[in-house]
Amino acid sequence: LLPLPMSLPLFLTVSILSYRIPLRRVYPGLETLNSLRGWGKPTVPPSLGVPSSGDNPVFVPLSNYMNVQYYGEIGLGTPPQNFSVIFDTGSSNLWVPSIRCHFFSLPCWFHHRYNSKASSSFQPNGTKFAIQYGTGRLDGILSEDKLTIGGVKSASVIFGEALWEPSLVFTLAHFDGILGLGFPILAVGGVQPPLDLLVDQGLLDKPVFSFYLNRDPEAVDGGELVLGGSDPAHYIPPLTFLPVTVPAYWQIHMERVKVGTGLILCAQGCAAILDTGTSLITGPTEEIQALNAAIGGFSLLLGEYLIQCSEIPTLPPISFLLGGVWFNLTAQDYVIQIARGGVRLCLSGFQALDIPPPTGPLWILGDVFLGAHVAVFDRGNLTGGARVGLARASPLRAGPQGGGSAQAQFSGWRPG
Repeated sequence: LLPLPMSLPLFLTVSILSYRIPLRRVYPGLETLNSLRGWGKPTVPPSLGVPSSGDNPVFVPLSNYMNVQYYGEIGLGTPPQNFSVIFDTGSSNLWVPSIRCHFFSLPCWFHHRYNSKASSSFQPNGTKFAIQYGTGRLDGILSEDKLTIGGVKSASVIFGEALWEPSLVFTLAHFDGILGLGFPILAVGGVQPPLDLLVDQGLLDKPVFSFYLNRDPEAVDGGELVLGGSDPAHYIPPLTFLPVTVPAYWQIHMERVKVGTGLILCAQGCAAILDTGTSLITGPTEEIQALNAAIGGFSLLLGEYLIQCSEIPTLPPISFLLGGVWFNLTAQDYVIQIARGGVRLCLSGFQALDIPPPTGPLWILGDVFLGAHVAVFDRGNLTGGARVGLARASPLRAGPQGGGSAQAQFSGWRPG
């Protein structure tokens, strides 16, 4: 990959007509705080998308469940059958539960199911597929139909109809399926990822997308996914750009992690991925144990750490050195506060996860990190490789909400 500038001011800002898609937030229980990931070794580099010349981003509103699940709505078929999906940068397939799922597959009974017979645009495929996640697997068949996302309609997409979901995490989830935004090399069955097909079919101008995740549990909107660009109203410029070091997951180089003015982690530099499908920040066991000890965390049986809520005002900031810039999290950012029945529970946003070589070891910067920052994911073009732009999220949370058209400012992309 070509080296990219580590700090790039936003010189380019143009006005565009756009559509927005919202996100929702839910708290499913401790077990779903774990990473929904299966890790594998990339074998060949994926091809990068080539952006077209127009400016037509798609805005997808997100819903937020208690800061640990963010999801938005898509449609499949004609007329569209609606599904809530996690927009996941750690995988590359689109799948939803099927009306034909196994009788004993519990998640199917609690979620919307795709019915091919109710769609006039359904095209059979029938190829079997299986996806292995960190907490279980799912099996099904591939099908082809029309995808509706934001203001974009009639995109032909090959997706998975899940027939068997044995994992409890999918039963409890507030989303129906997953829409992967990782690189093509991660796609099971060689299926073209949704982002690539939108670009190839001329429905999206650039292989760029961005997330802002609203961390205010009282807010109506849960955040926003912008396909094709970013909205500067969501962040405080400039964006700091980092090259993607391994184009499979959105993997970058992290120079250091600092807890307050004392503890230093990742001292020699380390690998990290930006993953919207993981609720917490994870890292190697030894380092996460040291970090949680430094903030007074008490270990729980499920691998989470309990924090005394009364100590939050005194806890130190935790800072990540990325591209020569420090990205800071306050205790309000990294402590997950759960209030139920008059009882408040506070959990550390840091959890141990040892990912073996050759993929690991690495850190996963999940929603705890991404909620405090806006991330712009750029697959690159013929003149430059993939990169990620980061900036502190705007405290104003400005910007129009809901479906339909709206004027927005688009920036943070590399012309050419």
